[in-house]
Amino acid sequence: MSERQTKSFLMKRLREIGVEPASRHGQNFLIDLNLVQMIIDSAELDRRDVVLEVGTGTGSLTALMAPQAAHVVTVEIDGHLYELASEQLLEFDNVTMLHTDALKNKNHFNPVVLETIGERLAVVPDGRLKLVANLPYNVATPILSNLLSCDYTPHSMVATIQKELAERIVAQPWSKDYSALSVWMQAQCDCEIVRAMAPSVFWPRPKVDSAIIRTVVNDEKRNSIPDATYFHQFVKSIFLHRRKFLRANVVAAMKKHLNKEQVDVLMDEMGFGPDTRTEQLDVATLLAFTEKVRAAAPDWKL
Repeated sequence: MSERQTKSFLMKRLREIGVEPASRHGQNFLIDLNLVQMIIDSAELDRRDVVLEVGTGTGSLTALMAPQAAHVVTVEIDGHLYELASEQLLEFDNVTMLHTDALKNKNHFNPVVLETIGERLAVVPDGRLKLVANLPYNVATPILSNLLSCDYTPHSMVATIQKELAERIVAQPWSKDYSALSVWMQAQCDCEIVRAMAPSVFWPRPKVDSAIIRTVVNDEKRNSIPDATYFHQFVKSIFLHRRKFLRANVVAAMKKHLNKEQVDVLMDEMGFGPDTRTEQLDVATLLAFTEKVRAAAPDWKL
């Protein structure tokens, strides 16, 4: 049975192998055991679930998930932690450890990670993918965002992330946090902040607050997006300058594809005034507007 991840356990084990937490990998270990359990409870794991964990750490969360899930694919970029976790997880034959970067680049997952997930899902009856992780801050946005574009759509994602990022994901129109990420996540998922977390629940302490986010993919929402790639890129492009008027953002994004008069026609059809701002439009309105633009400029790419 693996040991519980307390601060004293972590300090002892890392000292034994002569390493310190690496800030470049965003290593902040969750040492509040009640919150570790809250992550697992929020994930609602069962024997259909293939879990993706990004950031194995010492294997503490992995060891608690393995008895509940069909399989856990856990990814660790740090060689020292990979070795340490390997010892902790020896007893589990349903854990696959990958010593690699989960991302190929900021827009794509590492193909090795996706292939491994695919292999595991293929042998689990009614298998479904769930992301459950204490995500390193520096990769949290691309992990959550890109997983919704992969061949293997997750059933849900439960993760600890920077509180500021969690607030962006659940933000509503007109709020300071409303962004392209808010739209992309809410267009496909039901999103909620499960719990805010103070820096003191981690070791080493991060400089910012954190939160547990839970997003459950909503198939009805996803199926209502005719072209997810176009939608994603168009929303990104018009949120680049979110406080500018919408018309200026669309004209800038669509140059070489639509002239100002054509943009004005599309705006009029949507009932948008000249002073409409991107940040005031809800997800459904943005999706409807995207489809009008796509019909007029189908070949556009960001």
